[in-house]
Amino acid sequence: MKHLLKDEELIQMHLNTHQNDYFETLYKRYVTKVYRRCLSLTKDSAKAEDYTHDIFLRVHGNLTKFQEKSAFSTWLYSISYNYCMDQIRQSNRNSTVALDEDQDYIWTDSTDQDNKEFQLQQLDKAMGAISAEELLMLRMKYEDNLDIKEIAEQLNLKNSAVKMRLKRTRDKIRRMYGDDPF
Repeated sequence: MKHLLKDEELIQMHLNTHQNDYFETLYKRYVTKVYRRCLSLTKDSAKAEDYTHDIFLRVHGNLTKFQEKSAFSTWLYSISYNYCMDQIRQSNRNSTVALDEDQDYIWTDSTDQDNKEFQLQQLDKAMGAISAEELLMLRMKYEDNLDIKEIAEQLNLKNSAVKMRLKRTRDKIRRMYGDDPF
């Protein structure tokens, strides 16, 4: 019975009854997809498992904030991406490497690294300038390697609508950052 309910109906039932069975149904629907998203970002299965657990705890605690302005899956994927990126940024800031005292180190020109950092900053700006739905569709296409038909099925859209929205999003980014932003 619960597996036949839409995501939004499950959320309302959970909020009204406080029965965890409803949230558990949502969890079972999306845990694999969230895990795969985390794994694609972290490239570490242990971190992906931890992040997936943390994301669902966060979602559970914030279900009252879900306003149905977009599909639940869009909201969940947005939380997943943001959480993973925050964790990655934090770990990059805090990472240290011990240097071997007996080792001679060669210092290289930092131009390549500076260029990569600039490109990442530009990419971050681009991702921040587009809507959550546009971001989700780009991620589904280019990170999750879903084809147009799979994206259309997940978002309940026609194939032509997915193609056009992806094209418009890519064009929007090109206009903001020139023909070759990265």
